Amino acid sequence: MASILQSAFTYSTSLSFICNCSKRNSFRVRCNVIEPLKYDNGPPCISILNNNLLDSKFHLGNTMIKNDTRLRIFSGTANPALSQEISCYMGLDLGKIKIKRFADGEIYVQLQESVRGCDVFLVQPTCPPANENIMELLVMIDACRRASAKNITAVIPYFGYARADRKTQGRESIAAKLVANLITEAGANRVLACDLHSGQSMGYFDIPVDHVYGQPVILDYLASKAISSDDLVVVSPDVGGVARARAFAKKLSDAPLAIVDKRRQGHNVAEVRFTYKLVSLCSMIVIFEVSFILHILI
Repeated sequence: MASILQSAFTYSTSLSFICNCSKRNSFRVRCNVIEPLKYDNGPPCISILNNNLLDSKFHLGNTMIKNDTRLRIFSGTANPALSQEISCYMGLDLGKIKIKRFADGEIYVQLQESVRGCDVFLVQPTCPPANENIMELLVMIDACRRASAKNITAVIPYFGYARADRKTQGRESIAAKLVANLITEAGANRVLACDLHSGQSMGYFDIPVDHVYGQPVILDYLASKAISSDDLVVVSPDVGGVARARAFAKKLSDAPLAIVDKRRQGHNVAEVRFTYKLVSLCSMIVIFEVSFILHILI
């Protein structure tokens, strides 16, 4: 017990001595200022802004680039007017791209702006000349992929080779599947197509496909013209398109439906007959087929 009391007395005496010394000699802690970081390539080029150091009318938010979006729309040479309308509707400028053809017909594509980390949409119908437009689309996709685009969507309003979606005779190719493979292997992440010839064509792609329809646009246009259903006939170019044509006719106040009896004599050669409704007395005909069918009816 005596030893414990002696230790406590010694500890208290030491504390009082330290406190007295600290009052007589005010110890100050000195900190050395850290030297600035040294860069082998010189000082950093990005200046650091502080709202407290700026004028009250100026804010850091104003330093951000206006309309800085990660969305880019590029147009091929197949239908630049359509691409321009799409970009205007979206409130964006068309991306800058250089497309030219060499003397031997080869296609050259160079993006004139950065697409790194961007969602890129390439508007390129593969309409006639289908082979050139398809190859141009593939080269555009490849250019975007090599430029580190985040996502590449091929917008194909007219999908060439869509009618070659099955084998009707032995030893035929299924070109629709081949084109789908080419687009996928080129680097596209998604495809947007309009009114494909057949729904099974979507299954040929190993990437997502957005299949949109032009029916609402056509209906809005016809409604704006205030056309009587008595003066309108919906025409199906063949028996296979009757279901789609009938659904369209119902939305036009049950307009009459005409079916074309089409008998093929060969590729691009067909004999046609109307099996229902005399269309020569009507003021308008709506055709449900790709463009070359119009040549048969005119």
